[in-house]
Order: sequence, then C-alpha cells, then structure tokens
Amino acid sequence: MINTFETKDFSNIVMVGDKILIKPETEKDRTKSGLYLPAGLSEKEKVLSGYVIKTGPGYPVPSMQDEDEAWKSKDNSGVKYLPLQIKAGDLAVFLQNSVWEIFMNGEKYFIVPNSSVLMLLRNEDLF
Repeated sequence: MINTFETKDFSNIVMVGDKILIKPETEKDRTKSGLYLPAGLSEKEKVLSGYVIKTGPGYPVPSMQDEDEAWKSKDNSGVKYLPLQIKAGDLAVFLQNSVWEIFMNGEKYFIVPNSSVLMLLRNEDLF
C-alpha cells in the first residue's frame, strides 16, 4: 500500500513522538568511475541518507510533580517531551529496514524513527 498525500506546504504536517520526515537524496545513476547503475539498485541498500524536513517533539516523559502538595500549581497539560538531537536541515544517515515510504505532491519521503538514525551531518550555513 502506497500512501499518497497532497499538501501546499509542510506547516500543516505534525510529526508524532520521535518520528522524522526525511526527503531522500537524489539517486545516483553512475558510480564515481562512470559506470551506469541499474534501476532499483538503491532499493537494495541497507543504509540510506536524506535531508530532515520535520521532526516530532521527542520522547514523552512523565511530569515529575508531587500531587500531595496543595501549594504547588497543578499542570494538567499532560506530557512533557525530551527533545530530539535531530534538527530540520540535517543530512541523516539511517537504516532502511525501519522506514515508511510516503509520497507527497508526487515526491518520495520517508518517515523514520529516531532510533534508526545512525549519523547526522549538520551544516549550519545550509538553512
């Protein structure tokens, strides 16, 4: 089943928990020496890379409040989050076997859990 969505921009997309929206790098059809690669070869790779578009809020952690103290303010907002290390604009290297593939506006994107990311390349001047 292929999930296809149409959206004007990414501002209305909300990533949940530790999930990350990644736009894959363009596939190379040649090796460094100039040999042409067959179609579909990159689908067999175990490690992929792409640019982080959006990230979720992080890992939910319980609020550490003492319920028995009457003078403390009651925060009923619920869950607090431990933020992710990943930021939008990072180049992420991640494992393919835990990726969900979706199509938005005719382009391929991946939804990847934070635990599948192996490495980040952060270029502060890029964005």
